[in-house]
This record gives sequence, structure tokens and C-alpha cells, in this order.
Amino acid sequence: MDPNQTNFFVQRNDLDTTPAHFAELCTALYERELMTLATSLPDDKSLIQQKIRGLPHHIRHAAHFMARQISPLKLDSHNAAWLAKQPGKCPADKVTGAATEQWLSRYATPGLVACVLVEHYDASHIELDSIDRIDTGKAQVHVNKYRWFSFEGEAQTTRSQYTRLTLLKPTKATVSAACCGHRWNHRGKVSPRTLSLRELLLASSLDWKHFRHPVKFQLD
Repeated sequence: MDPNQTNFFVQRNDLDTTPAHFAELCTALYERELMTLATSLPDDKSLIQQKIRGLPHHIRHAAHFMARQISPLKLDSHNAAWLAKQPGKCPADKVTGAATEQWLSRYATPGLVACVLVEHYDASHIELDSIDRIDTGKAQVHVNKYRWFSFEGEAQTTRSQYTRLTLLKPTKATVSAACCGHRWNHRGKVSPRTLSLRELLLASSLDWKHFRHPVKFQLD
């Protein structure tokens, strides 16, 4: 190998500060995202080009965050995933509508990461989403993916007769479950799902201490 050649994922001026597992994480994320693009490409050519152009920046950002292990979760660098012991039951059961209403009333702000319980007829899981609009008059918040919810967490837009959505006050248990892709069905635990790149990027803005303020992860 040419001694002057650098790793594909590491810039020359970053070689001494690149965190451990960075290149391995980048490889796993690229493989995952390219497979996703190959199986779900939109018809709009300009949208495809936009997604591909943004991949290097978003993947480097996610890989830097995961490699530095800022979250309390264990890192599986080979699969670009977080690991934690999965509880027997979904932790969303312990979050009441009153607790969610109190949290949103005090802390809801654009950019704040929240949790959404997604219940299908055969399984349930928790996803990270971000608040982008607030209607204090109607006591509602709008999140980027799943739209409008009341401050008590009730979905205001029906997506499917087979799916129920609930916005949750984030706790360490619900956020950990979301980050690890934990899933459950009527029998108990099932195999975890793979997080999207968008969810990995949302995790980089989590305030793990209080879950009250959006934070911005900075690259060196």
C-alpha cells in the first residue's frame, strides 16, 4: 500500500483525531444507505442526486457521534448500531399522558427530540422524531415525520387503521429503546429493527441528562 495513501473515509488533516471505529462505522452506514437507496429510489432524479450528495456529510456526522460514544449505550461498530438490555415489556407503558402533557407544556421547542410509540397490529416499537411546530392555542405539537399530536400525546392525524401513534415524554428507558431499535409483540421481545440514518442523526442532538433542550453535536 502506498504510505502516502489515506483511508477513504478519513481526511488527511484529521488522521490524528479521528475517533476509534470511525472508518468501520462509515463502511457499515454506507452499505446500509446504499442498499436503502437501491430498493426505494424516488422517481425524481433531482431528489436522488440530492440524497446522494448529502450522504458523505450525514454519514460522517453520524459516525463521529457514534464512535465517540457520547450516549450511555454500548456500540456495535460492525453494524453501526447501539446495544442495551431489552426490557420484557415496552417502556412506553410507564409514560402517562399527563406526564407527556406536563413535559411538552414546559419544554416543547423546535428541534427538540421526542419519542413516538408506533403500534402495528402485530408489533410495537419506539422511534425518535423532532418537534418542528408548536400550536399553544390548540395545545398541539407537530413532529417532522408523524405530524400533529396533542400535548397529551394523542395523534391528531390517522395514518392507517392498523397503526396507532402516541407521542411520549422522553425518558432514559424510552430513548434507549428507540436508539437500540427494540421491538415487542403480544408474546414479548422480538428482534430489533435497524435505525434509519435520520434517526441516528436525531440521536446526536439528544440531551441525555434531561431530554429538555436540543443540543448540537460539533465535529472537530
